[in-house]
Amino acid sequence: MARIEHIQYINTLPSKVYEVLTTARGLADVWTQDLTFIAQLDAVNEFRFGDEHPTKMTIVELVPNNKMTWQCIDSDPEWIGTSVSFELEQRGDKTAVTLKHTDWREVTEFYRFCNYNWAIFLLSLKQYCEEGTGIYYQARTF
Repeated sequence: MARIEHIQYINTLPSKVYEVLTTARGLADVWTQDLTFIAQLDAVNEFRFGDEHPTKMTIVELVPNNKMTWQCIDSDPEWIGTSVSFELEQRGDKTAVTLKHTDWREVTEFYRFCNYNWAIFLLSLKQYCEEGTGIYYQARTF
């Protein structure tokens, strides 16, 4: 199975990055303003991107200041059954954020598009943590 993996280094502590990734406000400023989110095991969270079918993710792992993993239960058919994880590791005065989107059935055009957009997500996360402004979906031009 195919997988997407990216790493980003952010000039802040893991606790700050974790807070952004595990709050509706943080994810709204980094990913999409149109969401329903609660950081709780087994919670089903919903992310919306314009007219696309909503993406629903169940939180299957939540380790404070260290890791969060989602399982996709509804979205574009290529996403259903995939997992997205965010792993945080302090390295000196920086946080290494490893994003993994695993269990893709195959490499397709949509896979490649998502791969690019996960990199933009990490850039948005870095800018938000360091400068206070992210590049959420509604502010982007495609």
